[in-house]
Amino acid sequence: MKARPVRMGAVLPQAEIKPSDPQAVRLFAEQVERLGFDHLIAYDHVLGADSRSRPDWSGHYDHEIPFLEPLTLFAYLGATSSLELVTGVLILPQRQTALVAKQAATVDTLLGGRLRLGVGIGWNEVEYDGLGVPFRSRAARLEEQIHLLRRLWTEPAVDHKGQFDVVDRAGINPLPVQRPIPIWIGCGDAPTALERVGRLADGWIPHPTLGAGHRLAAAWTAVRAAAERAGRDPAALGLQGQVRLTTGGLAGVTAKVERWVALGATHVALNTLEAGLRWPADHLALYTQIADAWRTEDP
Repeated sequence: MKARPVRMGAVLPQAEIKPSDPQAVRLFAEQVERLGFDHLIAYDHVLGADSRSRPDWSGHYDHEIPFLEPLTLFAYLGATSSLELVTGVLILPQRQTALVAKQAATVDTLLGGRLRLGVGIGWNEVEYDGLGVPFRSRAARLEEQIHLLRRLWTEPAVDHKGQFDVVDRAGINPLPVQRPIPIWIGCGDAPTALERVGRLADGWIPHPTLGAGHRLAAAWTAVRAAAERAGRDPAALGLQGQVRLTTGGLAGVTAKVERWVALGATHVALNTLEAGLRWPADHLALYTQIADAWRTEDP
C-alpha cells in the first residue's frame, strides 16, 4: 500500500464475530497487518441489555451482540501481531482506575509499547448499573481518572486523594514502556466534551455519527481552540478518522480517506461493520481488494 501522510488501520468488526472463533480473530489481525495497515481498533462493552424484556430499548446494541474485552484481546493478539492496538473506546468510568492502570501497563509491556488507550464515558446506563458505578458522575470521574492514570504510569509511588479514587502511597510495577501510555478521548460534539479533549487528551476519536463534513470540521476546530486555551500545542493532538467500507468502488473509499487527510487526521481506520459481509472471509477479501488497488496506484 502506498505510503500516505496518515497512518491507516482497521476496525475489528466485533459485532459480527459469530461464532467467536479466536483463530479467526487472530487471522484477521495478522492479515490486515500483512496488507500494510498499522493499527487495529477494538470497541468495548461489558454488558448488553436484554432488549426482549425492554420494548422501548433504542440502544446501539443489546445482549445478543458479541464484544471481546479489548485489553484481554490485545494481550492475545500481541503474541503474533506487530500492529498498534487501540481501544476505541474503553468505557473508563465503569472501571477501577488502578486496575485499568495495571492492565494497560501490562498490555503495553507485552506489546513493547504499542497500546493506545482510547477512552470515553459511554451511554448505556444499564451497563453502569450492572457494574455498580453511578451513571451521572461519569464525566467528572473520567477527568480524575485520566490524571491518575498518567501518574500511575510514570511515578513509582502515588499519593492521591480525589473525589472518586484514593491511592495511598502505592504504585504499579512494571511501569509501561510508554510513559505515559497515550490517552485519546472518544466523543461527539457536545461543547463540554470537545473542551475536555483539547484540555486533557493526546488525541480525539470522533463519534462516527459526526461524519467527515462541516460538523466534524467545526468540532475539530473547537478541540484545537480548547487545547490552546489550556496552554497546549494543538498541533500535537492526534485525530482518528474512520471510513465505512462497502462493496462499492475504490474511488469512494479513497475520496473519504483523503477528506480525513485534508482535515488533519493523523490516523484513519477502515470499518467493515454492517456491510453485509460474512465473517471473516468477506471482511478480509474487501480489505485485500482495497490494499491491492492502492498498490496498483503506486508509481
